[in-house]
Amino acid sequence: MSFFSEFREFAVKGNVVDLAVGVIIGGAFGKIVDSLVGDVIMPVVSKIFGGLDFSNYFIPLAGQTASTLAEAKKQGAVLAYGSFITVSLNFIILAFVIFLMIKQINRLKREPAAAPAPAEPPPTPEDIQLLREIRDSLKR
Repeated sequence: MSFFSEFREFAVKGNVVDLAVGVIIGGAFGKIVDSLVGDVIMPVVSKIFGGLDFSNYFIPLAGQTASTLAEAKKQGAVLAYGSFITVSLNFIILAFVIFLMIKQINRLKREPAAAPAPAEPPPTPEDIQLLREIRDSLKR
């Protein structure tokens, strides 16, 4: 088997295709969560805590006097701990959403479908019947 045909066989396996689809969906889901955190949750948190905006929290490492993170980064190195807080909140929210999805999937898997009860048991196979007769005759 040549290298290219072996690679083609590997690439078209179901697991590789499923992984590719998962990565694409995961990327899109990550953007949704970023928007949820940045556009919905963080403004509410900011309102609750009196106008708090984590994204502009930083410690200048090169003596910058800038008031925003973007300006400070242009002037030199900064420790942007506000961005870390925001990304950490994104992770916590994403993990919680995934937990809820997995919990729901597991709940749906646990609920067995109601199977109709058979009207009468299936007939015993002939070989089993013969073996039972032999067993019963040996007992006598």
